[in-house]
Amino acid sequence: MIKNTLVAKCFTLSLLISASFLLFLSLQSHRGKKPSDESDLRIRPGYTSYESYIQRQLNKTLNPKLRKVWTTRDWDRKIQVFSTFFAELKNNNLLSNESRALCIGARVGQEVEALIRVGVSDSVGIDLVPYPPLVIRGDFHHQPFDDETFDFEFSNVFDHALYPDKFVGEIERTLRPSGVCVLHVALSRRSDKYSANDLYSVRPLKALFRRSELVRVRTVDGFGLDTEVVFKKKS
Repeated sequence: MIKNTLVAKCFTLSLLISASFLLFLSLQSHRGKKPSDESDLRIRPGYTSYESYIQRQLNKTLNPKLRKVWTTRDWDRKIQVFSTFFAELKNNNLLSNESRALCIGARVGQEVEALIRVGVSDSVGIDLVPYPPLVIRGDFHHQPFDDETFDFEFSNVFDHALYPDKFVGEIERTLRPSGVCVLHVALSRRSDKYSANDLYSVRPLKALFRRSELVRVRTVDGFGLDTEVVFKKKS
């Protein structure tokens, strides 16, 4: 009887040791890995309401020092860089002079001016603060346009979206069938203090663009943003 009890205790102890060892191996195998697909897009905490989120974005957009930089020192430099991006898209038949184009979160409109300079004359931008005639007032969570209005949409402010699903949903709503959306995003570094989300891979974007196909992904140098992602809305 004593012998059987001792054997049972030894067997139980062996199982516990084995289970602990397997758990240790499991933890070790996950250490140092990238965030999982589910956490490759993380919304930053701290916003108590949509109004508080909007006010924080306005704090950047209305900053007089930033607006002076955007309209003076940065003006020609950014137009030149954006023009290079858009010319390359034209060469790859992703944009044409006949395209009706929208720039989302355009601030003072350097990207709109760049589109016009490369021949896409029917171009406009939206931002919380207008900068006429290049940029009109608009919230990218609720674009002020009818369905299927644009052939081309560009944005480098995806990281400022508090609701990425609404941001993408509005793009797909206002894009025409076969229309192209180009996003410049940061994957290898975290964005600025006004960002509302952090993106760690392209996978969440592919999931969000439910009505579009991923056309290409490439590395770019776009004012702190390192990746260009191109989608084409399904016909």
